[in-house]
Amino acid sequence: MHPMLNTAVRAARRAASVIQRASNNLDLITPEKKGHNDFVSEVDRAAEQAIIETILEAYPKHAILAEESGQTGESEFEWIIDPLDGTTNFLHGFPQYAVSIALAHKGVVTQAVVYDPNRNDMFTATRGVGAFRNDRRMRVSRTRELSDALIGTGFPYTQFGNLETYINIFRDMTQKAAGVRRPGAAALDLAYVAAGQFDGFFEFDLKTVDIAAGSLLVQEAGGLITDMKGEENFLQSGDVICGTPRVFGQMLQVIRTHLR
Repeated sequence: MHPMLNTAVRAARRAASVIQRASNNLDLITPEKKGHNDFVSEVDRAAEQAIIETILEAYPKHAILAEESGQTGESEFEWIIDPLDGTTNFLHGFPQYAVSIALAHKGVVTQAVVYDPNRNDMFTATRGVGAFRNDRRMRVSRTRELSDALIGTGFPYTQFGNLETYINIFRDMTQKAAGVRRPGAAALDLAYVAAGQFDGFFEFDLKTVDIAAGSLLVQEAGGLITDMKGEENFLQSGDVICGTPRVFGQMLQVIRTHLR
């Protein structure tokens, strides 16, 4: 395992320990609202601090982009951190959330970890080496037709500018796919595409910290990922579509017909 990836794995496990201890006492947590339907808790902050401390112990000169503390430092290496992707699920005791950590070198994601503490699933990837789930190599599914595909998605919940477009896409996708699911943690949704459990995924208005690690998992597992127009700036726009090569193309056709 690449030493920087090993550091990310250690950091993810430390954060998960904080999260899982807190999950036993959810009634003691006092969440705050960052915005409409956008929550943060002391657990998010404590988990994020555990990640940052682990990373900076090993690489004190690296930059950080984190969900709660923002961007700090300047370096050609930048760690992109979502300490608790799926906070709303976590606060309700719904066991679908994850720790997401990526490392970008000169703007290109090179290392990725998505850790699901409820299932003890560690998804990892190193650019050019492959994607793995608990040390077993992952590949996207062999599904070729959208009509046979299980698709993941995320409903708009803080930004509603694309709501009407999303509803139209959702309606069309539901009629053309074998099924559409909304678990509520984008980092895990992307990991599931890489693992072949989802055949595709799409969502608008995500944050860089939500998708940086998952995007590399998908790519290294043989999947395709772009923005809704088929372009490569999904980390900046937050609009993401991904899937197996064949299903991806069919999803893109459905989505493009609804874009303004």
